[in-house]
Amino acid sequence: MVDLGLLIIRVVVGLYYAAHGAQKAFGWFGGGGPEGTGAFFDQIGIKPGKTMALLAGWGEVIGGVLFLLGFLTPLAAILIIIPMIVAIKTVHGKNGLFSDKGGIEYTVVLIAVALGIMLTGPGAFSLAAAFDITFW
Repeated sequence: MVDLGLLIIRVVVGLYYAAHGAQKAFGWFGGGGPEGTGAFFDQIGIKPGKTMALLAGWGEVIGGVLFLLGFLTPLAAILIIIPMIVAIKTVHGKNGLFSDKGGIEYTVVLIAVALGIMLTGPGAFSLAAAFDITFW
């Protein structure tokens, strides 16, 4: 049952995180795309905004897909954790804890889940298990 639980966590978080990145990279799912997200990034001091939006978006898409597949899990976790730390520092940190006020709640949960899966491994239902890849 543990492996099924890890699969559920990876699929849900990986899909949502990849979709979050697709908002930045492609403008899908109501996102601003490179132009809109880039303008926001410029506004908050992340420059050059459009380039950084593309890098962030693609990193989140790739990280989400790797996380979902349970492949190169430490890399996937890093591609989740680092942007969420940046999001806390630049946007959410000043808004308190809870997401209803734009706070850090969502970002902290993503960091915890990514770190937890990175440390435990992706489980038996993963590409890492299929290819017998372990990191620790």
